[in-house]
Amino acid sequence: MRRTPCPGIVLLLSIALLSAGGKTTQAQQKPAPIKASAIQILKAESTEVKLPPDFQMALYEDLIREVVKTGKFQHVYRDGETAAAKAPDLVLLRLTLLGFKEGSARARQVTTVAGATSIKVHAQFVTRSGQTLLERDIEGKVRFFGENLRATYNLSKAVAKVVRENF
Repeated sequence: MRRTPCPGIVLLLSIALLSAGGKTTQAQQKPAPIKASAIQILKAESTEVKLPPDFQMALYEDLIREVVKTGKFQHVYRDGETAAAKAPDLVLLRLTLLGFKEGSARARQVTTVAGATSIKVHAQFVTRSGQTLLERDIEGKVRFFGENLRATYNLSKAVAKVVRENF
């Protein structure tokens, strides 16, 4: 024999859940967006992880292209550009390589399980004085179809999403 709960208790629990769902706490509130008119994208650094030169170049170029596409900054400077020194509220984007696994496009075509390529970085958005504004671990992968360099594009898209959400 099945017991049905008292309708009054079900009603009270439903009202309590609905009223709690409408309120936001400090932890749930989205932080205020970071204000900056310019960003300088630095080349990815690595101490332990070695990224092949073609991946380094593709990552850097894809990253610049995707950050420009966000439209969040008036100026996007490359590493070493002297004009960046004149920007009043410049943000620096530093990437530190955490991991790299070069897969095989051929293995991905034969079996969709093997051959994945992945690049993992720690992204830091910092002020000129070194104060950290935001930091995240971000990963770009190619799992099923596509060339290995597609992982750099996917990583750049993920960084651009972080930019859109926080600036």
